[in-house]
Amino acid sequence: MKKLTLLLLILIISCQKTEKKKTTDFTTLFETSNGTETPTYPEVISYYKDLADAYSEISLHEIGTTDSGNPLHLVVFNADGKTDVQNIKASTKNRILINNGIHPGESDGIDASMLFLRDIVQNDSLKKVYKNTLICVIPVYNIGGALNRNSHTRANQNGPKEYGFRGNARNFDLNRDFIKQDTKNAASFAEIFHTVNPDVFIDNHVSNGADYQYAITHLFTQHNKLGGKLGEFLEQEMRPSIEKSLANKGIPITPYVNVWGTTPDEGWSQFMDSPRYSTGYTTLFNTLGLMVETHMLKPYKTRVEQTYELLFSAIDFTEKNSAKIKELRTHAVDEILQKQTYPIAYKVSKENPSPFTFKGFEGSYIDSKVTNGKRLFYDRSKPFEKEVNYYNNFTVTKEVNIPKAYIIPDGWHNVIERLENNRIEFTRFKKDTTITVEVNHIAHFETVQMPFERHYLHYNTEVKKSTKNIDLKKGDVFIPTNQIGVRYLLETLEPEAVDSFFNWNFFDTVLQQKEGFSAYVFEDKAEEFLQQNPEVKKTFDEKLKTDSEFANNPRAQLYWIYQQTEHYEKAHMLVPVYKLF
Repeated sequence: MKKLTLLLLILIISCQKTEKKKTTDFTTLFETSNGTETPTYPEVISYYKDLADAYSEISLHEIGTTDSGNPLHLVVFNADGKTDVQNIKASTKNRILINNGIHPGESDGIDASMLFLRDIVQNDSLKKVYKNTLICVIPVYNIGGALNRNSHTRANQNGPKEYGFRGNARNFDLNRDFIKQDTKNAASFAEIFHTVNPDVFIDNHVSNGADYQYAITHLFTQHNKLGGKLGEFLEQEMRPSIEKSLANKGIPITPYVNVWGTTPDEGWSQFMDSPRYSTGYTTLFNTLGLMVETHMLKPYKTRVEQTYELLFSAIDFTEKNSAKIKELRTHAVDEILQKQTYPIAYKVSKENPSPFTFKGFEGSYIDSKVTNGKRLFYDRSKPFEKEVNYYNNFTVTKEVNIPKAYIIPDGWHNVIERLENNRIEFTRFKKDTTITVEVNHIAHFETVQMPFERHYLHYNTEVKKSTKNIDLKKGDVFIPTNQIGVRYLLETLEPEAVDSFFNWNFFDTVLQQKEGFSAYVFEDKAEEFLQQNPEVKKTFDEKLKTDSEFANNPRAQLYWIYQQTEHYEKAHMLVPVYKLF
């Protein structure tokens, strides 16, 4: 009797699930509004909950939290059925991670992904085609911005009727936070990213800037920066293949038009996505990155539909080239370490552009009807096709030697926490010890005058290198570079790298001298010091003769002598990251 009751219960539950699968209407608001509206954040999550309930191939996870207090969600398509987090980590399938709503006013990807996953699970042939791929989607990354819904903050954008705000719950632009991780969103993204370990990453956006005929543009991660065979593969195979796939669907696409305040007629350079940006960050772990930028002035319906088609083109490419992509990623770390040096700064090469036929509108400057100046005007009645130069090759302007390891004192917990967030492998010293290392002192840096994403960002940083014996304490951190995160280490711990922890103010306390001297007291010590150190006295006298500014500044002279003495604090301008070669 008990077995019969249990069997009936199972049949009832099964029938209920089948009924829900048959009766739940997965038509989206985008579709019912004829491409003019996008759902609210709660509606998006409710949609995916229903989809996961109705289809065993869809799983919905909460991973981490955000500044809004809401959890970050991850939707996973797996043709084999429900997928828990451990299954994701252990899977040998192809992996694609799609990020949406980093700027919630740019909601194209939110709607396109809902349609994309629904159409796959409702089509048996598509489920078979993608049976070897995990498709992972972050439905809405910037939840705080999505909840801040309005109809007016996207002044340059043609739809949808309502949308979210660019800043998150603490008004951060999340597409500047990937490397510094000031937000809970970024820490949770790192957890998702390292759980999925995607072969391909896609981040969906909407562009501002020039006007032209295209409704969609692409911003692949800069191939020279990605480097090596992965970079060549991205530029020579992945980009052309996806462009051709979209062209076959009747969708023209252009490289992201990196032009501001002028027209693109004369060509433009590729955008350099440093690690503060999503694709710059994912590159650090040898993931092929693509940022989609639809054009803000094109109809919302067109933008979403073309984003949808691009997702299919990208996943088809990944399926076709999965073995090659996995092989390239597997050998990427060895390829980096074998070179012994790593580039940390680039400039655009003007010598070898990639010309292509650009479909634009004639632009000119006409009298403004609002101000007493000129305004840029694109005449849509005058379309043109013209060959332009796309400067998508960059040359290295600075590189560093790759150490065998970095060492960081335990007290710099804010840095160590970020290493842990990004699955960086390290050990700790088990006892106090003294070791010979390379140390970097800051020789020069400049700082922005206005705060940028909560920071007074440094740039044009230069270091002075020396070799010293350093006393290390039990618990200090030893970080070998022979690991998957070697790029992450080089981009964050080398002070001269554009998005280094130094440039993002993590080490600013070393820039402030904590001890000093009173001139009237130190005068006598300075005199005695010079008498006892004739070589220093000789250098001092020479500097007086050759440096007129120094010769006219007695305070600077005394301070210079102070810096040569044992009284000058060792921590001043010393980056607390030591290198072992």
